[in-house]
Amino acid sequence: MKNVKRILTIDGGGIKGVIPAAFLATVEETTGKRIIDYFDLIAGTSTGGIIALGLGLGLSASEILSFYEVEGPRIFDQEPGNDGSKWKKAKGLLRRKVRDARQFFLPKYNAGALKAALEKVFGDRVLGESRTRLVIPAFDRQRREIHVFKTAHHPRFGIDWKERMVDVALATAAAPTYLPGHQLENGVSLLDGGIWANNPAGLAVVEAIGTLGWPRDELKVLSIGCSEEPIPIPENAGFLGLAMKMADLFMVGQSRGSNGTAKLLLGHTDSDPKLFRYQPIVAKGDFCLDGVSKIRDLKGVGANLAREAMPQIQEFFLTAPREEFMPCFPQTVSDQSEVVHD
Repeated sequence: MKNVKRILTIDGGGIKGVIPAAFLATVEETTGKRIIDYFDLIAGTSTGGIIALGLGLGLSASEILSFYEVEGPRIFDQEPGNDGSKWKKAKGLLRRKVRDARQFFLPKYNAGALKAALEKVFGDRVLGESRTRLVIPAFDRQRREIHVFKTAHHPRFGIDWKERMVDVALATAAAPTYLPGHQLENGVSLLDGGIWANNPAGLAVVEAIGTLGWPRDELKVLSIGCSEEPIPIPENAGFLGLAMKMADLFMVGQSRGSNGTAKLLLGHTDSDPKLFRYQPIVAKGDFCLDGVSKIRDLKGVGANLAREAMPQIQEFFLTAPREEFMPCFPQTVSDQSEVVHD
């Protein structure tokens, strides 16, 4: 296991990010080992991107879980009244109804609360301050092209490392109909990476093999999802029969394709497993992207999932700390002149 490169990928899913956060917190608390010290590359989409950024900065998974527990109700404007009065509850119900109606024409929420919460944690720190390699997908609204934020883990990547982590998080988490797109300082307008890579496992493996040149027989991937519901798909259905299921159907299809791509590139087989996927299957309607009332239940799902996965986690991912990550920051003019002078 000496030369193994370990990859962590985390799906998108709004407040359901509590599941992977609790999963990783349980692993850290059980083993006494920090996730950041054992993974050579972390890819995260949307809420998974926020978790990946926090891990990259060295936050413990418990600290990230606490972020969801404390800030989640504020981000989705669903804090219950402190006095529990009927008036407070009625006011909260009215706000939810107004947001539901608004979602037909505009994003359900504004990004102000999420931005404020992220600034508390990330401040003005930039992507280049990550302690490990990060890959964070988004989507370029103006050019209709994919956009992937990357740390300076290759000499070609000389721009993204200067982006504020808050901006990267707001971009990858800008879920259509829930949050508005996010515009960077340079004018680039971005949407949620879940549009094309809600499960970033395939993307991460392509990065590892295609960009970093890591041999596939040295790779192990830990992939964590944010829950999935069984979707009944009629054999013969018109628009009305599938309209309410389209988003879920596309997400499931993308996830299956991502897993398949990763397994094929890795050479994954039952006798020589390379991809370890943990995705809880839940009953229809149990959880939703902004269902903060279920945070405690989500936490329990993540913790129990980690409990079941612990033998594989310890065997394949926590055997020895990773090698130190040395970013390929481009030389400045002054750096180059010093080299020439010497």
